[in-house]
Amino acid sequence: MLEATNLKIYFRSYIALPQDHGSWVFILSPLLIGLFAGGAWSSATLFLILSALAAFLIRQPITIIVKAYIGRRSTRDLPAAYFWTIIYALLGLVGLTGLLLQGFGYILILALPGLFVFGWHLYLVSQRAERHQMGVEIVGIGVLALSAPAAYWVGQGYLDPTGWLLWLLSWFQAAASIVYAYLRLEQRNLNVLPDLHGRLHMARRALIYSTFNLLAVGVLALLGVLPVFLPAAFAIQSGETVWGCLRPAMGWKPTRIGMRQLVISSLFTVVFILAWNLSP
Repeated sequence: MLEATNLKIYFRSYIALPQDHGSWVFILSPLLIGLFAGGAWSSATLFLILSALAAFLIRQPITIIVKAYIGRRSTRDLPAAYFWTIIYALLGLVGLTGLLLQGFGYILILALPGLFVFGWHLYLVSQRAERHQMGVEIVGIGVLALSAPAAYWVGQGYLDPTGWLLWLLSWFQAAASIVYAYLRLEQRNLNVLPDLHGRLHMARRALIYSTFNLLAVGVLALLGVLPVFLPAAFAIQSGETVWGCLRPAMGWKPTRIGMRQLVISSLFTVVFILAWNLSP
């Protein structure tokens, strides 16, 4: 009985897993896009998935460690945080070693921006200033989007410039998603429905992001640079943003906002993969 109690100290979901559940889509979406665009799957693919997920998951226990040392969390969380940090570090090491042995060492350069941004995040945590940092989040999801070119290169077997294009497309979509989510959270606090001009003004940044993405992808598709059906994927977020502009989320719970955006992002991923692979 005592041993079971001791084991429970280490198996705490709020330490082992990210608590902002919507963040999963920001690693899985670009990873899946890169994997399916790359075409070929191999043992290197499994090593890449292991490395990417380990890098994503290790953020949570290390953040807990920093919070415990500055007094924002109980030091009783430290054993579990150390435990999961070691587990994820070992899994990441296995994945990276596998990639190196199979000749994909050049992919490791993509980890450098991640280390910088993660250090920035931990600094903000130590200053109690990590919340409501839209700019930091946009930069952070740009780092997560690097899993798209990594997965694409593993599938292609070499460093194809198309990987960078997949990175930008994944990042720009995720950025539009983040900006829109902030808009919806801001709309929650409205007491009176603004007029149309007020709603458009409030949503201007979200509208600019989603509209730019749709127009840019549309032009590139017309020029033959991108698959012809790919704009359909970006039309999903653009349409949702217009709808959300006209119908503010007054009184909505954050969970409802997050779940709806998760559905939109998931639809984007599915349509992107289909458009990329099925377009003539």
